Amino acid sequence: MMRALAAAERHQAGLFLLALAAGAAVGIAVPAVGGAAGPVLMPVLGVLLFLTFLSVPFAGLRDAVSDVRFLVSVMVANFVVVPLVVWALSRFVAGDEALLVGVLLVLLTPCVDYVVVFTGLAGGARDRVLAATPLLMVAQLALLPGYVWLMAAPGTVAAIDPRPFVEAFVLLIVVPLGLAGVTQALAGRSARVRRLAGGVGSGMVPVVMIALFVAASTQTAAVGAALASLAPVVPIFVAFALCAAVVGAVVGRVARLDAPRRRAVVFSAVTRNSLVVLPLALALPGSFAMTPLVVVTQTLVELVVMVVLVAVAPRLVRDRGPAVGAGPGVGS
Repeated sequence: MMRALAAAERHQAGLFLLALAAGAAVGIAVPAVGGAAGPVLMPVLGVLLFLTFLSVPFAGLRDAVSDVRFLVSVMVANFVVVPLVVWALSRFVAGDEALLVGVLLVLLTPCVDYVVVFTGLAGGARDRVLAATPLLMVAQLALLPGYVWLMAAPGTVAAIDPRPFVEAFVLLIVVPLGLAGVTQALAGRSARVRRLAGGVGSGMVPVVMIALFVAASTQTAAVGAALASLAPVVPIFVAFALCAAVVGAVVGRVARLDAPRRRAVVFSAVTRNSLVVLPLALALPGSFAMTPLVVVTQTLVELVVMVVLVAVAPRLVRDRGPAVGAGPGVGS
């Protein structure tokens, strides 16, 4: 079983695409199945978010702070430069509230889960990304409302009923986060809990596949029906991936990081937290029915980008001179 899970982790990009394709095929061919799977989506996302938070080393926050140069690079890329890119690209859909909110929700939140594995597959410093995830999570939760308020029209924010949003946030973010924190605390005191948590955490890839399959099967029919309306966001997501990759590479170069850490900054800048924000998008009122479809569309685009970036990043981001602050443990 563990060998199968390890193999799944190594090939997760292809497996994720397979799960998405299978879910999309089911959603298109048998819409009734997609409809029946709808109630399963939120619980599956809750489990996925619990596993995601369980893999975040909150107790290891000191490790993230120790590599200040890398940490500052990741934070600047994700929360200073990338928002400027998002603002510029989002102007192309500024006239459509649902599309705009979807673009903002998904592009303003850096990934804290499978980015670690994709970084490692590309020879990046996955340990640094993993250590930085607590700060990335806290920062995006704190900054996202303000960024959306600044970049969306005032009327857009006013039209959003905060109650379902808060409910989804509590049930799918706060509760899994709290359970993960308690589990980590118990794991620090009990070898049995530690082994159990490790075993549960190793099931991340299958759970992500289930979540992607269910999300695709429940949303694809709607995406297909709204393809013309969603068309404007596809080039935005492609352009974002290209711009964010450049941002990550330039920030890493300016910070004089070594190649593994520069690749890590690139992947952190490109990958977004779509599976975390999807429950929040689903909790929006009916006038924002297109918003979850925008998030799902970004996931589809990003996974294709990840497959390409894993192959390309090692060739494009190489050591060309002495790096600063490359301590032990840098690398995958």
